[in-house]
Amino acid sequence: MRASVAAGLDELTRFALRRNGAPRDISFTTASTLSRLEQDGPRRLTSLAVEESVAQPSMTQLVQRLERQGLVERNRDPGDRRLVWVNITDAGRRLLADRRRARAAELAEVLATLPPEEEAALGAAVAAALPVIRKLAERRPVATPTEPAAQPTTEQPESRTNPAEPLTPGRDR
Repeated sequence: MRASVAAGLDELTRFALRRNGAPRDISFTTASTLSRLEQDGPRRLTSLAVEESVAQPSMTQLVQRLERQGLVERNRDPGDRRLVWVNITDAGRRLLADRRRARAAELAEVLATLPPEEEAALGAAVAAALPVIRKLAERRPVATPTEPAAQPTTEQPESRTNPAEPLTPGRDR
């Protein structure tokens, strides 16, 4: 049972990624990073790299590019000037909203090709599965044999208000 559910979720993921009606103007990592900032609020660059499973230099380059595009802003922490917080801008939020609308419109077109009874069955299945999928999405991934388990940290929690002081371009931490 578990294997068939996993295979079904994998197939659903591939379908969603292939049928993505959003413009192909940004990468999956870019969209995921912007979504994380939108949902979770300001994050430290090092935390973003870990959470998005990319190397810190790669995340630094991504954040610098997003900052040049006006999609994120970087701000120094007023309590510890060595720390930098990354936050999504209104332009970044608009980009995500536009992409979501485009994706929803394409999926609605696909659903319109189904007979009413199949669309109803799919709707019932989604209604039943979505709460469980959301619960799974909130859980931390379990470490694999090649990946160490997450260690407890003494860092301050990331949920805080966004500092107002912008960074000087080219300086990052």
